[in-house]
Amino acid sequence: MPATRTLLPLPGAALAPHRIGQALIGLLFLVSGLLKLGRFEALAGVLAGKGLPLAAAVMALAIALEVAAGAALVLNLKPRIAAAALALFVMAATLLFHSFWAADAAAYANQLNHFLKNLAILGALLSLARPPTRA
Repeated sequence: MPATRTLLPLPGAALAPHRIGQALIGLLFLVSGLLKLGRFEALAGVLAGKGLPLAAAVMALAIALEVAAGAALVLNLKPRIAAAALALFVMAATLLFHSFWAADAAAYANQLNHFLKNLAILGALLSLARPPTRA
């Protein structure tokens, strides 16, 4: 019986899916932050309506975090720190804006869907916040 040959992967090939996923999650936040710039006043008003003090300052910090940390993930610059910061942001935003447990019947399914989507994003960010393992 002939021996089976295995091809060794290229150096770093095992990390390629990790880096691609990291860039895609980063792109999500980078684009989201940039789009918020055009709706700054309206979004700051939403924050104020939720009772957040200094809503405009909070909105500015949120945009800065999304843009800077998103770009950091895309460019692979301090990705663990960027992912951890975005994970904290997603946790806070999810609890503040997608409280499906308090939603009326008409909004329940939509809020639950956004809550679960954000949990998936949080999972990806938590995976990025730790060092990748080599295959």
